[in-house]
Amino acid sequence: MSDHQAIFITGGGSGIGRAVAQYFGARGWFVGLGDIDSEGMKGTAALIPDGASFSHKFDVRDRAAWDTALEAFVDASGGRVDVLFNNAGIPIGGSLSENSVDEIERCLDINLKGVLFGAQAALPYLQKTAPGSCLLNTASAAGIYGTGGASVYSATKFGVRAITESLDAEWDEFGIKVRSLMPSFIDTPLLEHAPNAGTNEAIRETVKQAGLEITPVEEVAEAAWEAVHGEKLHTLVGKSAKRIGFAARWMPGRLRKMVRQTTQPLGR
Repeated sequence: MSDHQAIFITGGGSGIGRAVAQYFGARGWFVGLGDIDSEGMKGTAALIPDGASFSHKFDVRDRAAWDTALEAFVDASGGRVDVLFNNAGIPIGGSLSENSVDEIERCLDINLKGVLFGAQAALPYLQKTAPGSCLLNTASAAGIYGTGGASVYSATKFGVRAITESLDAEWDEFGIKVRSLMPSFIDTPLLEHAPNAGTNEAIRETVKQAGLEITPVEEVAEAAWEAVHGEKLHTLVGKSAKRIGFAARWMPGRLRKMVRQTTQPLGR
């Protein structure tokens, strides 16, 4: 088994996945990238020291493809997976009545099933590098408190939060850490997407109009490093996420009133 620690990242072709890949790669880790975007992965690999990355095109919704991807990564990494970063995800917004069946099912499949399949596939590899190996999941500030205009997305991110908490208990006997990141709006290409097929307005414009801040993606990369090496179960990233977390705990009535007054989604 190689002496270099190894991390496999889904959604590694852009955004949070790219930033985390670059951050870990700069610190001597061997980095695996999984994505459906081959060109995006090439761009990320170019930011990592030569010979310290591996790319594999696959769809996180395909359970069998997970096994193939991780087997190939282990061959490339020298026999180890120290961290699986379940990061692939897509946005969806708008009222539930505006969301199509296809949009709902795609979001559920990528954001929720993809995380479950990744955890299931990674378990035997993480057991081999335990204690200290880690399953890291990208949740969202939308997994702290649900909001109008993001019911499907919030449901998936509450689900990721629940998976993290469940596996934190379930995998404790193996010495595997299980952690989540809960970012608010992060400056990634996802902000250029429309929240659903019924609107042409990019999420970035909606966020600006709501007066919410957009957090640099580098802050998420730093938070990912701290989550993998620390003891905190959920790591909130960005001012909005931290404000929502505080309000959910200490001022739930005020938070409920605020959410009723806005239809803006809460994060990622």
